[in-house]
Amino acid sequence: MGPVASGAVARNLSPMKRALIILALAAAAPLLAQASETWLGLAPCELCLWQRWPYWAAAGFAALALALPPFAGVLLSLAGLAALTSGALGGFHLGVEQGFWPSPLAGCKAATAGGAMSIEDMLKSLAPIPNKPCDAPAFLIPGLPISMAAMNMVYGLGLGALSLGLARQGARA
Repeated sequence: MGPVASGAVARNLSPMKRALIILALAAAAPLLAQASETWLGLAPCELCLWQRWPYWAAAGFAALALALPPFAGVLLSLAGLAALTSGALGGFHLGVEQGFWPSPLAGCKAATAGGAMSIEDMLKSLAPIPNKPCDAPAFLIPGLPISMAAMNMVYGLGLGALSLGLARQGARA
């Protein structure tokens, strides 16, 4: 389907359908991440956990768009900005994984023995959760060299663009 045809389809969607699409796609990302922890045993790092909150915000804005159709355009735009935020966090996380820059979050650092720390001090310095350093990539699909942070970056940017596009199409309709 070309850009003209897909634009026509978007114009034919009601504000409720647009909001439902964004709500479902926004909620799917953190739910999939949680499922990968529960069923696949992938441990999240602190940056992984941070990337989930903007999706919940996007889902909340989309749910509000369902409840307040006259404001659907603005609310879907806010949902798009929230999704773009998660995509940006995913890009930052990808940079940490690739060693381009260190993570500023204390919970992202791997546990070390330190200088002259006692065992008690080392145990106190360990964070109970998350237990994975942020520079250790997690791969969802075996054999595919794309980390979950990279997948989140692409998904968040795509969802943000879709949400902003649907909000814009709704304003024109």
